[in-house]
Amino acid sequence: MIRDIVIVRQPFSVCVPVNHKVTLSVRAEGTGKLNYQWFTQDEKVCGGTQADLAIRPTKTQLYVCRVNDHFCNCVFSEWVKVKVMDIDKSVLPEHWQDALHIAVNPKPQTVQQGADFSLCCVAFGIPTPQYQWYRNGQALLGMTGDTLQVDCAADEHAGTYLCSVSNVVQERWTEAVDVKVVQTAHLPPAAPTATDKVALLIGNLNYSHHPSLMAPIMDVHELANLLRQLGFRVVSLLDLTREEMLAAIERFTQLLDRGVYGLFYYAGHGYEYAGRNYLVAVDAPQPYRRENCVCVQRVMLGMQERQTALSVILLDTCRKWYNQDHIPSTIMPLKPCGNTVYGYATCEDAEAFEVQDGGKSTGIFTKYLNKHILRSNKVTHVLERVSEDLGVDPLIAGRQAVEIKHTLKEPRSLTDPVRTTGHTQELRLRDICWRQANELPEKKRLKFPCGVEVEVSFSALFSNVLVAFATVKNVSPRTQDCTVVLSSTPTMEDIFSGPDRSQGMDSLLFEKSVNPDCTIRLCALQRLRESLVIKVDLHYTHTDSKLRLTESQRVDTGKPLVASCKLYRSKSHAVTDRKHGGASAQSMGNISSGKPTLRQTVAGPGRPFTRKAECAAKVPATRSNEPEENDEDELRDSVF
Repeated sequence: MIRDIVIVRQPFSVCVPVNHKVTLSVRAEGTGKLNYQWFTQDEKVCGGTQADLAIRPTKTQLYVCRVNDHFCNCVFSEWVKVKVMDIDKSVLPEHWQDALHIAVNPKPQTVQQGADFSLCCVAFGIPTPQYQWYRNGQALLGMTGDTLQVDCAADEHAGTYLCSVSNVVQERWTEAVDVKVVQTAHLPPAAPTATDKVALLIGNLNYSHHPSLMAPIMDVHELANLLRQLGFRVVSLLDLTREEMLAAIERFTQLLDRGVYGLFYYAGHGYEYAGRNYLVAVDAPQPYRRENCVCVQRVMLGMQERQTALSVILLDTCRKWYNQDHIPSTIMPLKPCGNTVYGYATCEDAEAFEVQDGGKSTGIFTKYLNKHILRSNKVTHVLERVSEDLGVDPLIAGRQAVEIKHTLKEPRSLTDPVRTTGHTQELRLRDICWRQANELPEKKRLKFPCGVEVEVSFSALFSNVLVAFATVKNVSPRTQDCTVVLSSTPTMEDIFSGPDRSQGMDSLLFEKSVNPDCTIRLCALQRLRESLVIKVDLHYTHTDSKLRLTESQRVDTGKPLVASCKLYRSKSHAVTDRKHGGASAQSMGNISSGKPTLRQTVAGPGRPFTRKAECAAKVPATRSNEPEENDEDELRDSVF
């Protein structure tokens, strides 16, 4: 007897982030073997011929499953909706799977009488969450969507709102928020907001022809962590040549746009000449010229041209020119764009210092900057706090003083919230570009022929410094005394392993919970032009033969972190070369073979060390060895 096909379990709708793995399931009973075919509202799902359909959706779609037997009978399941929310996954728990979770809570508001307002709640879950809004503890009839829209606000709309989010498995409640309805005269001014926050941090320390520095490592590392707490997308880079600096700045300005907060920070050797500040690249020769360095005013001009809501440049570098006979000129005025801020570690014609502080080297300016940067004060007020603390530091009293220049016309702070309403498309494109410079290789678990399993994981110290960890996870009965050695192809220099580095550097840079069997630091990823391959050598003693044996496997990481940005292909560098008749900074490859021996002066507790790059013992006051002043036409013609 042929039975009718009966669907005993229907699929159900879900709400998930982009690319989250989802399995839609249907169960049916009938005569003989049943066949399945899944469809979207547009087309047949290729390969969707099983009762379970595993997908990683990128957009919201409807799905249905057809079930048929060999007797020309068929039935369709109920239509289900796979709702995809394009939202930053950082708002989700680290190991989120299917549990109901509120990703975005409604925000308190103060609205003008007669104005429209809305409250929004975003929740993920399997099955799809249902919403019910409440005001002052009473359910609002018909308000069952993720957004509560109120037109023409009146006194009756004021109160405390919250939303119940539930499915057949769980129920969650949003945070309670207050909505105030006021007359126009009582409406407070709107607080400043950003459409996004982007920061580029560069630290130069290992110079080929100038004294090396210690502090930029920790200065950049700690400041990057603090800026991430403030919601900035951070790209942090160490030891860049001039070509690489120009390319990084070009990528940085591409991430800026109207309404974005942009922050540029530099720690390393530098100087000031004719009202312009210059950053010394690690490949700058001795003596250097203007074309061997990067002009800070170029960076600010590039930021202003992107019409940012706030442009901040923080320079922990000297402003002293080596030619003492030169008469310093006044600082060129900023373009009248508004909301631009310069924070100088020191005043004109003075030096900036780094010191040993609690077992680590730090720039004095950055030390106090990190102390105050999380404050919600206006950015210039934060820098004033830095100036006050630095001014009473006995190590550099009378030798270094913070200088602040700005055209800030609004009370903007680095803690201002990010509001993406109306800017979601730009935010998504910016997110793709930013993630390109911060994408880590996936964790790998390698099983060797001897039965030993080794896990290889990765972490980023900076956007161009990758750390690979190898940990033995499973030991075979045939092996003992297992050790792991990591190496890379091509070989990448470890800038932290030099004899002049402080002994506590590793403990400062690694989490104490990390205890791998082997680590390898891979630096200068911006120069990587091919895939980075990690070789894992497992050494062990065979329990029967007692022979010491070695087995190897390789992990292809592609081009991780900033390597995928190809900073060695700088359009800016090519333009500058044409302007100066082909003059260019010497490449790192040419420098390494003839690198002179330079003494690195290590700062001590009572011995600050200057960040001034000395150009020569005696430099004649000739035009050929001085950085030529850029005119405004050249600045505008430069490509960032």
